[in-house]
Amino acid sequence: MPLDPSTHNIALVVDDNPEALGFVSTALEEIGMTVLVARDGASAIELVKRVQPDVIMMDAIMPGMDGFETTRTLKAAPIATDAPIIFMTGLTDRENIVRGLQSGGVDYITKPVEIDEMIARVTVHMLNSKMVRSAREALDSSGRAVLALNEDGALVWASPKAMEALEQAGLTDMGGNGAMEPLIQWLSQAVTLPVSKVPAFERLGLRLTYIGRSSTKEILVRLSMPDHDSPQELLTQELNLTDREGEVLFWLSQGKTNRDIAEILTLSARTVNKHLEQIFQKLGVDNRTSAAVLADRIISLRR
Repeated sequence: MPLDPSTHNIALVVDDNPEALGFVSTALEEIGMTVLVARDGASAIELVKRVQPDVIMMDAIMPGMDGFETTRTLKAAPIATDAPIIFMTGLTDRENIVRGLQSGGVDYITKPVEIDEMIARVTVHMLNSKMVRSAREALDSSGRAVLALNEDGALVWASPKAMEALEQAGLTDMGGNGAMEPLIQWLSQAVTLPVSKVPAFERLGLRLTYIGRSSTKEILVRLSMPDHDSPQELLTQELNLTDREGEVLFWLSQGKTNRDIAEILTLSARTVNKHLEQIFQKLGVDNRTSAAVLADRIISLRR
């Protein structure tokens, strides 16, 4: 599948060789990409802090900070770019290929670069990356802050909302602030128990709730605030409801009739019915019982 020409895709090309830099940049511009260039690793890092590229072409061997170290920095918190990094290198031995992949690269192209091969690889990796990015953004749009950790407690990826919460709490390095050992112990316990039996892990105003493992064995965790909110506020946050919808759903979960809810919230019965219609639509259910079960489950998990 080719790239959508109407999409403004950005490539960052990192190479200390002006000839190679120009050659690769021109080829990417000819397929409609906007190209940023960096002559060294430090410049590349500063660029990525300001602009989120869709793909990064990385020279492996550069003076000072080489491509491997640059890639490790770009893939680690607090930058943690999700742009695929493709190495361009004359090093074809297995050791360096593995080194590039272990540092966070997704692929490598041998120099001298063959244009058609490069374009094909760039296209595939960008499309895959965009699908993953869309999935993570979808988590945010549904009110979910989700992140993935490895068994050592290192952050692998986070949805935008989760990353924002981590930054605000100063926890982009999940192992910082003395939390590494307790976090590793919690992760070790989490992967051996049924999801419903894993207790939450709380640290510096945030709560991590284990939700399972991905197909690549990443440990998936939902991020939320500790249990200081009322049940109504909790339902509002977790289910992406309005404040009033959260209140209506809470009283519904407590077994109240529409007339009871109307009296409690000083609303008309007709207004309560309209709120319930919106709640059912947002929750993807078609009856009071299903909505009440979902609400009760969320409230119970946070107790």
